[in-house]
Amino acid sequence: MIPIRYARVTGGVAALIAGLSGCADTGACAGVGVVSQVGVYVVQDGYDDLAGASWELCTRGKCVRGEFEQEAVTDASLTLPNDVDPDTAPVRFRVTRAGAAKPLIDDSVDVKLLHQSDNCGGGGYTRGLAYTKEDGLLPSVPKKVLAAWLEQHESEATAEPTSSASS
Repeated sequence: MIPIRYARVTGGVAALIAGLSGCADTGACAGVGVVSQVGVYVVQDGYDDLAGASWELCTRGKCVRGEFEQEAVTDASLTLPNDVDPDTAPVRFRVTRAGAAKPLIDDSVDVKLLHQSDNCGGGGYTRGLAYTKEDGLLPSVPKKVLAAWLEQHESEATAEPTSSASS
C-alpha cells in the first residue's frame, strides 16, 4: 500500500516537472489543469542558514513572498493570470534575512514564458528557473538542481511520519 503522502507528493512532482519542463504530453486528455506560473528552485548550498529569511519573486506586475525553511532546495512559485502575456519580461528574485535592511540576494533575468498544454484544449504559460550562489538566477533549471529537488522530496515522502504527543 502506498502512503497517501507519498502518492500526493509523487503526483505533485509529476505535474510540477511537466509544467516546468514544458513537457505535458500525457497522451489523451489527462484532465490535469495547467496553471500559468513562474517557479524558481533555490539551492541553499553555500549560504549560512536561510531558514526564516524571506523571499520575493516578481514578474509581469505580480509578486509573491514566502519564507525559507531549512532545506537543500526551496521551490518558490508565482501564479500568473491565465491571460498573461508570454513575451520576454524580467523575473526578479530577492532574499532578505530577518531584520536586515538590504537584500542578501537581488537578481533578475529576462525570460519568455512557454506554453504548456493540458491536452484538453487548454493550458497555460510557465517557466522554470533556478538560483544558485555560483551562477545567480538562471533562465532554466539545470538537471543537477532538478535531481536534488526530486531527491529531497522523495526522501520526505518516504520518511516516517512524526507523531505529536497528546495529553
